[in-house]
Amino acid sequence: MAVGTAAELDRGTMRTAGHAHTAAWIATVLRRRIAAGELTPGSKLSEQALSTALGVSRNTLREAFSTLAGESMVTRIPNRGVFVASPGAEEVREIYRIRRMIEPAAALWGEVTPEALADMEAIVERAQAARDAGAVADMADANQALHSAVVGLTGSASLLMLMDRVLAEMRLVFHAMASAPDFHSQYVDRNVQLVERLRAGRREEAAAGLRAYLDSSEAELLEHLADESG
Repeated sequence: MAVGTAAELDRGTMRTAGHAHTAAWIATVLRRRIAAGELTPGSKLSEQALSTALGVSRNTLREAFSTLAGESMVTRIPNRGVFVASPGAEEVREIYRIRRMIEPAAALWGEVTPEALADMEAIVERAQAARDAGAVADMADANQALHSAVVGLTGSASLLMLMDRVLAEMRLVFHAMASAPDFHSQYVDRNVQLVERLRAGRREEAAAGLRAYLDSSEAELLEHLADESG
């Protein structure tokens, strides 16, 4: 499915943005669309449609594509075009290498403010409601939001930018789990437990539990990918 209409890319917002005509800004917009699940694995990114919709030159758009290709967000296929990537096992391993280094450290040493805790508690409540309603996409959204909030405890804009990239790639991985709708539901209670530990000041338990959580999630994803390819 080709992607790149003016409506899909919120052209009005783009034109009012201060960085609307830079490759970095275009890469950010496309990355956010991937993170939101609006651009799915295998979708073709039409160069002509995108350059028209965004009001930028094809050269600028190609720079953005190069940035996203370096992040494993898109794949260039000679004589066919640019497509949203479909991450495989090695990409999953790399995602979790990054997450294991950042997230437990954020839980252990980040600044856990009352405001941050309130935000995280609201997120897990949203996840619980989504689970009860059987809303898989909403559970995935809440899961992404919680892990971003954990990294937000660091107060580092650079780490948050890195996490945005990781979570965008995670969203692509989630599409591979479409045949396992209970994948997200089993982590809702773990997320609740994580926030409870942070609330209680049990930072070491929170960090250790989060690492175990990430290990379990990675193992399940890799097993599912192996079954799919087999």
